[in-house]
Amino acid sequence: MIDWPKVKRVLVVKLRSIGDTVLTTPSLIALRRFLPDARIDILLEDWVAPLLDGFEAVDDVISLRPGPLLRLSVARELRRRRYDVAFNLHGGTTATFFIAATRARHRVGLSVYQYSFLYNHLFPSPAEFWKSEKIHSTEQQLALLGFVGVPVGDRPKSRLAVTDAATRSIGDKLSPLVPARTPLALMHPAASSFTKQWEAGNFARTAEFLADRGFQTVAIASAGERGVLERLKHEAKVPVVVFDDLTLPEITALAAKAGLFVGNDSGIAHMAAAVNTPSVVIFGSSNRTHWRPWTDAPNEIVFTEFYCQPCPGYECREFGEPKCILSVAPEAVFAAIDRVLEDDQV
Repeated sequence: MIDWPKVKRVLVVKLRSIGDTVLTTPSLIALRRFLPDARIDILLEDWVAPLLDGFEAVDDVISLRPGPLLRLSVARELRRRRYDVAFNLHGGTTATFFIAATRARHRVGLSVYQYSFLYNHLFPSPAEFWKSEKIHSTEQQLALLGFVGVPVGDRPKSRLAVTDAATRSIGDKLSPLVPARTPLALMHPAASSFTKQWEAGNFARTAEFLADRGFQTVAIASAGERGVLERLKHEAKVPVVVFDDLTLPEITALAAKAGLFVGNDSGIAHMAAAVNTPSVVIFGSSNRTHWRPWTDAPNEIVFTEFYCQPCPGYECREFGEPKCILSVAPEAVFAAIDRVLEDDQV
């Protein structure tokens, strides 16, 4: 096993998307709590790395850019840092390459990983650690730490830092558009697949519902998803402020400023949860147990149950169209909003 008092440098590898990165923060918190004086670094894809700006549980966020030469350069840098322990919380073969490149004394992964011979600490399914078949993505990652002796039994919640620079920037962008002290509702009407995307018209009705309760809706998406923002603005009978060019730190600051988040199951939903914003998240094809918000803030998930859930979500083999997300009624979302807002006042 690992002689933890001698551990001075730890690397965590998580080469995934926004939501996956947010849900890694409980593991980073657990590591920092256990090893307050150690150096703890994390390797992330370059486009998602700014998500951890200001996050105190890590010493350095190492960005991985595409291209073989750049990746070899990162591999050499990881080797130079002489890590004592390296965790692969991702599982992919690229992540395994970087774990091996560290030549860390302790290389920790799961027995199901490809090229498992490159690890010297291999463990069974995280479900065995928690003694439960139904576990959250965060618990899956925490289990890998728990197997090697890091205390994780209290299951820390996800957390992001809100930087002063991002707070000022988002304030400057909002001030010409939203009167001061107006309650904000952050809305994310986009999703990574059509089986997870509630209709724009439903989000428009939700913006109207929120306006009746005194909220100004601010909807966000990426530049490539601008179309869904335009449909939302066109169909809503109330003003909706939209942004398609915010940085990840700005989105974090906006989520922290909002009194409510409403949106599809997405990385943005996990960002809102990580700054303790009350949340209503609409689910379609994805695994609700595995991907629901990981937070102590008031939250609800809204869904319509189908026998085929969860599914990969790239197509709807059962119906041709994703009835799971299309069947979620606006009234169910409205009721969830009221309950979450009431819970937030308690």
